[in-house]
Amino acid sequence: MTRKEARERLRLLIELGGSAGYYPCMRNVGRKRFTLKRIARVLACLTGACALGLVVLGLVVEMPGEKRTPAGYARNESQYLTMRDGVRIAIDVWYPPRLAREERIPAVMRATRYWRAAETRFPYRILYGLGRAEPLGLREAVGFNEAGYALVTVDVRGSGASFGQRPIEYSPDETADLGEVADWITGQPWSNGNVGTYGVSYDGNTAELAAVPNSPVVKAVAPQYNDFDPLMYLAMPGGVFDSGFIRAWNNGNQALDANDLPGAMEATGFSRLMLRALFRGVKAVDEDRGRVLLAEAVAGHKTADLYTGLLQRTYRDDAVAQTGQTAEQISPYGLKKEIEGSGVPMYVWVSWMDAGTVDGALSRYLTFSNPQKVIIGAWSHGGEHDADPFRPADAPPDPPVSTQLGMLLAFFDRHLKDPPALPGREIRYYVMGSGQWKTTPTWPPAGVTPQRWYFQADHGLAPGSPEINSGADAYTVDYAATTGPTNRWHTQLAGDDVVYPDRALEDRKLLAYTSALLQTDTEITGTPLVTLYVSSTASDGACHVYLEDVAPDGRVTYVTEGMLRALHRKVSEAPPPYVQLGPYHTFARADGQYLVPGEIAELRFSLYTTSVLIKKDHRIRVAIAGHDASMFARYPETGTPVLTLYRSSLQASSIELPISR
Repeated sequence: MTRKEARERLRLLIELGGSAGYYPCMRNVGRKRFTLKRIARVLACLTGACALGLVVLGLVVEMPGEKRTPAGYARNESQYLTMRDGVRIAIDVWYPPRLAREERIPAVMRATRYWRAAETRFPYRILYGLGRAEPLGLREAVGFNEAGYALVTVDVRGSGASFGQRPIEYSPDETADLGEVADWITGQPWSNGNVGTYGVSYDGNTAELAAVPNSPVVKAVAPQYNDFDPLMYLAMPGGVFDSGFIRAWNNGNQALDANDLPGAMEATGFSRLMLRALFRGVKAVDEDRGRVLLAEAVAGHKTADLYTGLLQRTYRDDAVAQTGQTAEQISPYGLKKEIEGSGVPMYVWVSWMDAGTVDGALSRYLTFSNPQKVIIGAWSHGGEHDADPFRPADAPPDPPVSTQLGMLLAFFDRHLKDPPALPGREIRYYVMGSGQWKTTPTWPPAGVTPQRWYFQADHGLAPGSPEINSGADAYTVDYAATTGPTNRWHTQLAGDDVVYPDRALEDRKLLAYTSALLQTDTEITGTPLVTLYVSSTASDGACHVYLEDVAPDGRVTYVTEGMLRALHRKVSEAPPPYVQLGPYHTFARADGQYLVPGEIAELRFSLYTTSVLIKKDHRIRVAIAGHDASMFARYPETGTPVLTLYRSSLQASSIELPISR
């Protein structure tokens, strides 16, 4: 029986449910009297027949990656590449299904520490044969393959099936590997000599870092939702430890690097039994049939405990782990010379509602001379969910995911296919609450004017400066205050939707100042800046400040936020490592200043950049907290401090709003 005949026979078996025409045990059952015993036999026969049919299905089904192209390659191939120091790096290559032997095509590379691919077990093949599952990696590959690209995915050293260790994330050795893999790609007979890199989150950082080795074959990079400055825009924003994210991320990475998929996905709610039944773990390379090399690679993995390292870290210039390196040496912003030297065009995607990625993208745009096109929308991490808080919770992302892929492919087409396009620089951004997209070559956009609003008596907020010589509001820090489990920080873990519920009740736990009704629609586009004059009964603390919209019906909508640990409040006049969007805090040990209880201190810092339309008859609110229980460490660790905010003409606490005219 041929494979085609077997599949057709199986299809009929499933459709007919084991009819008498196929199973002798079912013949003539209608002629006999049904007893419980005979019914049990029939059911057992049916069960056995279905089980046998499923086994046959798993044996005869052909996965898309196993099919061969006209050029003679299996659609999906996997192998080890040996780096300059002997470390073997695992890669996968997905070829277009109609790739001809004489055809030369560009490649897009994605390097990850989250496994380039997982290896499925036999039950997964059955599910695919029944149309209940798709081959892992196929959806990603199809988009690129159909557009005429090979897709190369890479397990970065010390992760997945690759050999090596991970004393630090984004190590110099890991970055150097990216250049070697790109060079290998262009040495293949199917390559046209051009490589682009892309990725979301960690993979977005490796996409950008692929420009560091200055390999001439890397012609375009597309870092998406990545961290230009991972420490300050994600791990310790404003010097406040994002402990919830780092703990979960670290634990997941430790499990992945130990080839423990159930452990890595524990927080997602997937059944461990189901995961073990469907997946063997990380995918071994093709030559490693017995998974011996994989076992050797995993046994050699050693990943630094990032959570413990950051828990003990207070200052930016503290060494990372035990490597002796600083955050600057492994972050894109600290590798400006190399990335600028590559001259590589960059296609950057970020969101107003995704941790601090937007500020990183704008600082890069203002600092690096590379040709850049920056897209800023209102999405979850990765862009799969709409996060405009003024749209319905179930609204699709704008633009849809399919269109996002088309835009990415158009970028690569311009730079990886002949003739390459002339690169340019622009920012395209979405205005939340309006549904409009705008384009600007400069930032801030033309027509944006800063306008200072002051905190007033009776919790008011207005453009006029206070006239009184004294005025203050006391606030006992409420450590139960939270922005909830689906905020801009949580989405970084798995790309879940960003949803802030009505904050009217939560604001009762905070110190809030609200404006009068707006007389006209008001667009805020840029980086809000706050200046707070405060005293505390403690020697340290954190200020979390929220910019909000108050609707006529009382609903309070989150717009953006900013935070600063009081220890790091000193504003530096030293040259910053990149263009700052607000006051420059070094977060260095030499600039640390604990509070003196009872003494007034000035805290000046920025909120995360935003673009939003506050409509007529709505109000603007600024709410101040001393903690966010959703993800962040508390300061101080014990006790309940009382903060006093001063709002007199001498200590005029305020917020500067970038108003677009």
